[in-house]
Amino acid sequence: QLQLVESGGGLVQPGGSLRLSCAASGNTLSMYAMGWYRQAPGKQRELVAAFTLGGRTNYADSVKGRFTVSKDNAKDTVYLQMNGLKPEDTAVYYCNLHNYVSDIDYWGQGTQVTVSS
Repeated sequence: QLQLVESGGGLVQPGGSLRLSCAASGNTLSMYAMGWYRQAPGKQRELVAAFTLGGRTNYADSVKGRFTVSKDNAKDTVYLQMNGLKPEDTAVYYCNLHNYVSDIDYWGQGTQVTVSS
């Protein structure tokens, strides 16, 4: 059973930084890609940043230039470095793994990021 375990959320002041981590464990296959989504209260879950199967990265326009997604393939871990945080970045951040063989999405439990003074 594949599991995604997230860490690194918390409370930070505007302009601050946080780094999220997500480690995949269990039956990870080779044909997958990982990334990050977020969901703010009253809003739909949205893409923040993610890798494609080919290793390219996609970012939401709202985070370009501030957030950086990276990965360690040997550890099946994906990171999200968030700089220049704004109050509108406040949300629950979810790690995602998409399996291209089964076309199944796996989700982490979510980690709260709150940007407030």
